[in-house]
Amino acid sequence: MPASTLVLGGDLGGTSTRIVIADSEGNVVGRGAAAGGNPTSHPTTAAANFGQALHAAVTGLDPARVQAAVIGAAGGSALDIPEIRAQFDAAWTGAGLTVEPRFIGDLEVAFASGTPQPDGHVLISGTGSNAGVVRDHRLVRTAGGHGWLLGDEGSGFWLGREAVRSVLLSFDLEEPLGLLGTSVLQSLLPTHDPALFAQRDGYAIARNEVIRAVNTRPPVLMAELARTVVAAYEQDDKTAHALVKRAADLLIETVGRIRTTKDTTPLVLTGSVAGEQSPVGQLLREAFHDRFNGEVLTARDGVSGATWLALGALDPTLATQSNHTRLVG
Repeated sequence: MPASTLVLGGDLGGTSTRIVIADSEGNVVGRGAAAGGNPTSHPTTAAANFGQALHAAVTGLDPARVQAAVIGAAGGSALDIPEIRAQFDAAWTGAGLTVEPRFIGDLEVAFASGTPQPDGHVLISGTGSNAGVVRDHRLVRTAGGHGWLLGDEGSGFWLGREAVRSVLLSFDLEEPLGLLGTSVLQSLLPTHDPALFAQRDGYAIARNEVIRAVNTRPPVLMAELARTVVAAYEQDDKTAHALVKRAADLLIETVGRIRTTKDTTPLVLTGSVAGEQSPVGQLLREAFHDRFNGEVLTARDGVSGATWLALGALDPTLATQSNHTRLVG
């Protein structure tokens, strides 16, 4: 292939859009970034951000030199909707790019960012949760990922919701709030007066205020309370400890739906809740080693993983360990 051939990797997340362009030896020659590019949440804005990041990445380059492109997208299934895909296609061609991009899910990107191995499993636990089986660098099966209303067990959203439910249970029983409950109440109702509990119907009033506060906010904001759970866990709050352990158990159960005990391929973990510094992530790693075989790895930079996959799409012989190390670290 010509020495001037380039590849493009992309990562369209809920909070940021990132694009990397590299040469056939894995050297980065262009970068671009913009605000969130999740096609499900706000497709029109996401497509505009996608275009902005693309334009920044190709600045000073000939876009026609890009001969392979792999782009990971959170909520990528929305790109199956013709009206939404058309907006992303317009952003793509508007940047002068001519090669057909391959859009894949964030599970595949996460796995590729964690290991150059072709086969294994991947688990995401951040705001939501999802697991998948990867074979020959492609996602072939999933478990979980049903969204906050129907699933996302063990995720940041799940932790936040269960923390609120523990507060409501205390109100129903008219019991004093522990550290976690007090912290959750302060987060949801900053001006709440604790003296209210001494009044007649005080618990009922507080319960209704909490329910109202939760239902007037976007559901996804429940995940912000995961940090409150972790903070209470670190201060040995009993309820927080129970929630953290249950979250890890639910995540390992999700992995167990798609992985056998005989499998020795790697498991790649990604997401803030599954992180190495997270208590859920630490218990999750312990539970995996107790139940399964294989190495547990932590995902690195998603856009770099997508760029490495783009090298493999251009020429399978370029998907090497050395190129993976050069791009991902």
